Amino acid sequence: MDIAYIPSPSTGVIHLGPLPLRGYAFCIIIGVFVAVWYGNRRWVARGGKAGTVADIAVWAVPFGLVGGRLYHVITDYQLYFSEGENWVDAFKIWEGGLGIWGAIALGAVGAWIGCRRRGIPLPAWADALAPGIAFAQAIGRWGNWFNQELYGRETDVPWALKISEGPNREAGLYHPTFLYESLWCIGVALLVIWADRRFKLGHGRAFALYVASYCAGRGWIEYMRVDDAHHILGLRLNVWTSILVFLLAVTYIVISSRLRPGREDVVEPAAVDLSKPKGDGEAETEAEAAQDDAQESAAEDDAQETASEDEGRTADSSADAPADAAESPRKA
Repeated sequence: MDIAYIPSPSTGVIHLGPLPLRGYAFCIIIGVFVAVWYGNRRWVARGGKAGTVADIAVWAVPFGLVGGRLYHVITDYQLYFSEGENWVDAFKIWEGGLGIWGAIALGAVGAWIGCRRRGIPLPAWADALAPGIAFAQAIGRWGNWFNQELYGRETDVPWALKISEGPNREAGLYHPTFLYESLWCIGVALLVIWADRRFKLGHGRAFALYVASYCAGRGWIEYMRVDDAHHILGLRLNVWTSILVFLLAVTYIVISSRLRPGREDVVEPAAVDLSKPKGDGEAETEAEAAQDDAQESAAEDDAQETASEDEGRTADSSADAPADAAESPRKA
């Protein structure tokens, strides 16, 4: 007898009249909103302008969705292009199937384009957004719960996930790997926030810490899953991807710390004069500059007056010269 388990929803879509509201898409949208909102707070705290994160997200999010879908379709091509399958299903993103690796990779390309247009460094923007992305993944994983997908091996633990009979799945109690990854992503976000405050991470190191931490958890969670996947040397493809990306992220943190220690002083140059209140020192500097300008103007006026007087004296001397010449024989 099953004492306790996590139930699965009977359907992944709710119809609001003719409009279908799909749980998977809803989780993705909420996750994106949270990432942009929290990323904006961190960006402003670091000296950037409000709204910059959202402006760049307009580029990053569509690229990320396309990249995530491409990675899924390429690595699980048999679901769409094998005999008996319909290749049109590859475009049905609402039915699930986004690879985080492709989403981050192609999303970074979109973010780079947005950053170039705004004239700000991509690493600084990525650092601000890193924990928000982890929170977004934590929310987005609940979309797999709505679709009853990406669960683990059978189990009888009290928090087991109950899966109903359906296409490509058997009814039973399984490890809720979607929940494990969701909780892990929350932990990753909190770790990045703490480390960023403690060590003043900059130049993309906060984002690299997010990547490395996520990969560390994704590796063992992926190992628990039982859905079909390609294997290399006995390990699932995504396990190998996690290992490789983890090593790359750690290497970046080490090299970047040596080459560019500390954090960027200015993340958005255009925001420095617009958002920072002027202190007393700045006010005095402006007053001194104005005084110097006034003194220079006065000096120029004096120079012009002196030049005018010299010209007048020269003219008077020229006029008196003939008279003196005429008087000199008489005196002689």
